[in-house]
Amino acid sequence: MGSGANGRLVMEVGGDGVAVVTITNPPLNSLAFDVLRSLKDCYEEALQRDDVKAIVITGAKGNFSGGFDLSAIEGSQEGTMEREQKPGYVSVDVITDIFEAAKKPSVAAIDGLARGGGLEIAMACHARISTPTAELGLPELSIGLIPGFGGTQRLPRLIGPSKAIEMLLMSKLVKGEEAYDWGLVDALDSPDELVNTARRWALDIFDGKRPREATLYKTAKIEPLGEAREILKFARAEAQRQTPNLKHPLVCIDVIEEGLVCGPRAGLYKEAEAFQELLYSDTAKSLIHILFSQHGTSKVPGVTDIGLEPRKLNKIAILGGGPLGSGIATALILGNYPVILKEVDDKLLQAGIDKVRANLQSHMKEGKMSQEKFEKTMSLLQRVISYESFKDVDMVIEAVTENVSLKQQIFADLEEYCTPHCILASSSSTVDFNLIGDGTKFQDRIVGAHFLSPAHVVPLLEIVRTKHTSPQVIVDLLEVGNNIGKTPVVVGNCTGFALNRMFFPYTQAAVFLVEHGTDLYQIDGAITNFGMPMGPFRLADQVGFDVAIARDTKFVQNFPERTYKSILIPLLQEDNRAGETACKGFYLYDEEGKASPDPKVVQYIEKSRSSSCVTIDPKLMNLTEKEIVEMIFFPVVNEACRVLAESIASNAVDLDVAAVMGMGFPPYRFVDFIGYT
Repeated sequence: MGSGANGRLVMEVGGDGVAVVTITNPPLNSLAFDVLRSLKDCYEEALQRDDVKAIVITGAKGNFSGGFDLSAIEGSQEGTMEREQKPGYVSVDVITDIFEAAKKPSVAAIDGLARGGGLEIAMACHARISTPTAELGLPELSIGLIPGFGGTQRLPRLIGPSKAIEMLLMSKLVKGEEAYDWGLVDALDSPDELVNTARRWALDIFDGKRPREATLYKTAKIEPLGEAREILKFARAEAQRQTPNLKHPLVCIDVIEEGLVCGPRAGLYKEAEAFQELLYSDTAKSLIHILFSQHGTSKVPGVTDIGLEPRKLNKIAILGGGPLGSGIATALILGNYPVILKEVDDKLLQAGIDKVRANLQSHMKEGKMSQEKFEKTMSLLQRVISYESFKDVDMVIEAVTENVSLKQQIFADLEEYCTPHCILASSSSTVDFNLIGDGTKFQDRIVGAHFLSPAHVVPLLEIVRTKHTSPQVIVDLLEVGNNIGKTPVVVGNCTGFALNRMFFPYTQAAVFLVEHGTDLYQIDGAITNFGMPMGPFRLADQVGFDVAIARDTKFVQNFPERTYKSILIPLLQEDNRAGETACKGFYLYDEEGKASPDPKVVQYIEKSRSSSCVTIDPKLMNLTEKEIVEMIFFPVVNEACRVLAESIASNAVDLDVAAVMGMGFPPYRFVDFIGYT
C-alpha cells in the first residue's frame, strides 16, 4: 500500500496473481507528486513480489483519474510547491522505464474520467479496458500547457498523428466507444465487469495469449515520414490561423514531430523540456488562473457558506418571446427544464416558438443534436398567452422591453398569479431592479437574471441581487445557471451591473481616440489582434446603435464625471446607419453579413469633431497597436477597480470571469496584459 498527504493508493493481490492498484484521491482521483510516488512504490512492490504475475490500475468511485492536480501546478508556478526532480523524471524514469518497461504486464481499467496525466498513465500500460461512457482526453492545451507524461508520443502511436493532433489541439474528450473505434482502448465492458475483464487481459498477456507491446514503440498507425510531415505542416497552418497569439499549440506539434523524426525517447525529453518552459509562461498562468476563477464564482460569501441547499425548480416561465426571451427559453430546455413561454398574442408567441425551434435546428446542423433529441427538447416548451398556467411555476424570468412602468405592472401581476415561493427574475440590462420590485409585497424573491445575447450561446449569467434578495433565491439561481451550462457570477445592483459597468469605457475610449485622430479601423484591428472577438466599433454595429445609445445615456446620467460625450453614433443612426441589422453602421455588410470598411464613415467623424469642437492630436494619429490596446483597456481596468471597491462584485476573479465569458476578453492575456507586445 502507498499513501500520500492528498491521496492514497491501495494494492490488493488476488489469488489469480493480479495486483489491483486503485487510485483513491476524491473527488476525481487527481494526481500529484505524492500520489505518483505512491503509484511508483506500488509498482515496484508488485514487481518484486513472487505472487504477482500482472498488474491492473484503476480508480476508486467511478473515475480512473481526472489528471494532474492543478492546484499543485498553480503552487509550482508560484514557487510554493515542490517541483519535479528534473525535466522528464516522471515521464521517462517512472512512467516509461518502470511502468511501461516492467517485465510484468499492466492493464488500465478505465471508468469515468481519464484525463491528462490519468490517460497518460493508462497509455503506458500494455492494454486499456474502458466502459463505453468513460471520457478520455488530454486537455492540457486548454490551460496553456502540453501533456507532460508522454502523451505527445503515445497518443499518435495509438490513434495516428492526425487524430492525435485533433484531440490535443482541440482538448477534445472522447467517449469510450469512440476511443475503442480509434484504437485508444482495446476493449469495452460494463462498470461491473471492468476490473475482472482487465484482470483476464493482464493474465492473457502474461501467459502469451495476447501480444505485449510497449505503446511507445507501436508503429502501425504512423504514416511514412513524408506523409506525417504534411499532416504536421497543415496542423501548424491551422493552429496559426485559429490561435495566432498562442505559442503552445505550435510547441505541441514540434514535440510530436521530434518523436516521429528522432524517435519516441527523444520526443519524451523534448516534451519534458517544453512542458517545463510552458509551465512558467504567462499564458499558462493566465489560463490556469481563469480555470480556478470559474470554479470560484459559485462561492458567494454570506450566501453559499450558510448551509442552504438549492430547491428543485420543476417548471420555469419566460415572459417575452423576442430574441432574448427565446434565447433564454432555448438555454433552459437544453438544460432539461420544462418551460412556459408567454407572449401577449398568438402572432408574437408563434414568432418566439419559431426562434426557439431555429436555435435548436442550428444545433442539429452542427451535429450537436439528433432529430429524436430535438423533438424531446422541443416538447419541454409550452406556449401560453395568459397567466393562468403560472400557478405552479417555480420561477418566472421577465424578458420584455426596457420599460420601468411595464416591468412594474408585470411584477404586480406575477404576485397575483404565482405562489409565494416563486422566484421573480428579470433579464433587464439597464433598469434598476429595486425600481422593478417597488410596490411588490415579497421583494426578497426578486432577482436579476442577466443573460447576454444570444442567451443560449453566451456562457455568462449575471445574477443580480438587490438589497432585499434572499440568499435562498441566489442559491437556487446559481444551481439553474450551472445546470444550463452557464458560468454564474453574483453581482450587486447598479447601472450596468458588473460586466456592462466595467466595459462602458470600452467604446467610449475608442470614440475618443477616433475623434482625436486615430483611424477607426486601426483601432478595431489592434483590438482583434490582441485577441478580442471583435473591436469596439464592430461590436457596436452588432449590438445595434439604439441599444448603444440607450446604454450610453444611462452611463452619462450616472457617471457624468468620467464619460466622454460624443454625437458620432447618433449622427450615424440619424442617417439610417443603425448597425449590422441595417447592413451599414461603422462597417458595410453584404448579404452574408460579412463586414467591410466604409470610407464614408470619415464624413460622420469630421462632423462629430466639428460639433464638439474637437481638434486632431498628431500624437494620436500614429499610435502603436500596444498603445491603442492600453488606451482602450486601461479605462476598463480602472472601472473594474471601482466596481470591486463598491462591492458590486465580491471578488476580483468574478470580474475576470465576467470579462472572459461575457465580452470575450482573451483569457491568456491576464498576466502579460500590461507588457504585451
